[in-house]
Amino acid sequence: MVKKPLISVVMITYNHENYIREAMEGVLMQECNFEIELIVANDCSTDNTNNIIQDIIQQHRNASWIKYTNHTKNKGMMPNFIWAMQQCQGKYIALCEGDDYWIDPLKLQKQVDFLEANPDYTICFHKVKILQGNTFMEGDATEKTYSRIKSEKVSQRDLILHGNFMHTPSVVFRNVIKEFPFEFSKSVVGDYFLHIMVSEKGYIKRLEDRMCVYRTGVGIFSSKTKLEMYESALITYGCLLSYLKDEGLKKIALSNFIIILENHNSIFKSNMINSKVARLKSFKDLLKIFIYKLKYLFLK
Repeated sequence: MVKKPLISVVMITYNHENYIREAMEGVLMQECNFEIELIVANDCSTDNTNNIIQDIIQQHRNASWIKYTNHTKNKGMMPNFIWAMQQCQGKYIALCEGDDYWIDPLKLQKQVDFLEANPDYTICFHKVKILQGNTFMEGDATEKTYSRIKSEKVSQRDLILHGNFMHTPSVVFRNVIKEFPFEFSKSVVGDYFLHIMVSEKGYIKRLEDRMCVYRTGVGIFSSKTKLEMYESALITYGCLLSYLKDEGLKKIALSNFIIILENHNSIFKSNMINSKVARLKSFKDLLKIFIYKLKYLFLK
């Protein structure tokens, strides 16, 4: 009889031939007193990613944990992520995209132990090491943001107020989302939206151990220009404004939306970027453009 996994690890990948082995081996080295499943969703990579995954499946002693799908057509990042999430059987879910990796073999044991002992928490994350190229960045890039949070029990409100202070490969959360709303499918920063949905059900805990490496400059989001990051954030906040029901939380999200929009506008004016939006003359014009874009997304 096959035991049901206590935790599902979701790993989406696309053209990660330089990183996927390290990502998978970081999961497969975990030492736990419970069952694990590793769901690898390859979005029809055009490089050598599939061959490397097949080699791991053939050779690794823990290959039985792996549930691998190589899609025959490219689904896109968010549809692939949602598809992989829907395959999860575990009570808990961990995330590790194909370009990040874990470095502590007890990572999952530590996080699951905390969640098992604290049922009022739904998310447990930890500090990370940030790798830029071949160099580890000094300090903690998110410490300044996180230090503004004063409450001992970090909540959904903190997450909306301060932005996403959790790196994707550090998070373990309860498998409490059974249906993914339309707004989530249209968001760009999917992990942040997901964290907000999960934190509706309980508190957030940070562990101080650095148990994974987050690569910056190679992922879909971290490789974007600052301007593209602002646009992605604006679309995501627009989706959140449609999703959130609490008026107080919507007010906080709207305030962040406006701040990001002002920064976005400032970059255009200072850099004179050659694009369609560079022809916009005012904050009001930019606001209209994003409202139209959001309407397009929801009517499409």
